[in-house]
Amino acid sequence: MPLAGPPLTWQRSVNQLLDEGLKLKPDVPALISTRTTMTWRDLEDASGRLAEQYLTLGLRPGDRVASLMPNRAALVIHYLACFRVGLVATPLNYRYTADEIDHALSVSGASLLLYHAERESCIAASRYAGRLSRGVIRYGADGGPGRHYEELVVRPRSDAALPQVGDDVPAFVYFTSGSTGKPKGVTHSRRTYAAMLAATIAGMEIQPNDVILTGTSLSHIGGSLFGLSTLAAGGQIVLPRIGSGEEVLTLLRQQRPTILWMLPVGLFTLVDDHDAAAADFSSVRLCLSGGDKVARVLEQRFTEIAGFPIDESYGMTEIGLSMINPPSGENRLGSVGQPCPGYELSLRDETGNEVPVGTAGRLWVRSPTNMVGYWDNAQATAETIVEGWLDTGDLMRLDDEGYAWFCGRKKQIIVHDGSNICPQEVEEAIEEHPAIDAVGVIGLHDLVHGENVRAYVTLRPGAARPTSDEIIQFARERIGYKAPEEIVVLDTMPLNATGKVDRVALKTLAEAGLAANHRE
Repeated sequence: MPLAGPPLTWQRSVNQLLDEGLKLKPDVPALISTRTTMTWRDLEDASGRLAEQYLTLGLRPGDRVASLMPNRAALVIHYLACFRVGLVATPLNYRYTADEIDHALSVSGASLLLYHAERESCIAASRYAGRLSRGVIRYGADGGPGRHYEELVVRPRSDAALPQVGDDVPAFVYFTSGSTGKPKGVTHSRRTYAAMLAATIAGMEIQPNDVILTGTSLSHIGGSLFGLSTLAAGGQIVLPRIGSGEEVLTLLRQQRPTILWMLPVGLFTLVDDHDAAAADFSSVRLCLSGGDKVARVLEQRFTEIAGFPIDESYGMTEIGLSMINPPSGENRLGSVGQPCPGYELSLRDETGNEVPVGTAGRLWVRSPTNMVGYWDNAQATAETIVEGWLDTGDLMRLDDEGYAWFCGRKKQIIVHDGSNICPQEVEEAIEEHPAIDAVGVIGLHDLVHGENVRAYVTLRPGAARPTSDEIIQFARERIGYKAPEEIVVLDTMPLNATGKVDRVALKTLAEAGLAANHRE
């Protein structure tokens, strides 16, 4: 029987996102960065001005407006402006190359692109950016031709009525990380996005006095959803511009946030490379991480410094924040928590039957937050959403008290001698070795064993270099038969757009090596 979270009890239109703050504290700062402070009234005014300018440019409800922006107040204002007039915000990963930019612009059919001037060379190399029907807007440019964000956002507002937009109009197209193929455009309607805001506020227990420091990109689902949810609840955003450990630590000390959201790689940098101390985290009631499993060594290191553990969660671009260790309940270390309000979870075997408690099964989710589909990709949508349930492709198991435990992605599970091996479990074991900096584990086809386990590692600077046999034995002492058969040392670990170890790149690297060996 599916496991359900509590019902959603709070929901409002995305147009009303600033209402709580405007009602309670219109002239109090709503957004703070190292260079910018904006009140609720400032955000309301700036987003209204920009919304009107978008309409003046010929944009209409339903048009996709792409953005290639680092973390800036302008990006928050852009999202709010899109909400106000029914435009579809289409954020692009700021690390995208020209080819990746073109893929996103082509798939989404974007009409306009807002971009930071420091990405000028990639925009110039793009085949699509110069052909968008409504052109481009530059941010941070020191003069020069074309439209400039800074000029548009200060133009006087008119008394013209803004268009009325229904809840089923798309609100966001987010692109997936591309870990299992070309990035797809995850589409959320204004209705599903409002439900995600409500579920996030309830799951994270966000209150008007909360201050969130979001140490990830606002172009990704985590940074934008958690930041906008805090605004919707009447709380404040503290926004690092570059997300370095030094900048985050400075903002921790100056702004005293109550919620800290960072990817594991960012938390590693924060606690390992800077002089962070317990006092720096004394205001934080919830440190949340996701995007990949939190390694045991990171959990231990963070807890030693901060005095409390990281709270793990589980979410996807397609469904939002679906599980969390309840902030006012038990934080069960290693678990991704319990279902958030509005979510139903079903763990199924290969035949579609639900698995018993304690057994790993494929996670299906039903929720008012579920995406409406992949943009212009009916086949992928039909493969993912079946009778209202969304197939996450991830393996989970539940314990007797309804806590979920991540077991890996179905496509990444390694089958060795008939046994399923989760790459994350192997990575965690190897990461405990004092000489290891980062680990990525993949399976390689083997005629005898089905797949063998190979671990790619990078070493900590100055550490004595262990032999492959030493690393394998170290892992075997911890996870037995799941330990790798091979170790490959790299100078740098490939990461994907969201900062996770890029197992697709490691697979490609392995295949290239095998091909080279075969030619020899």
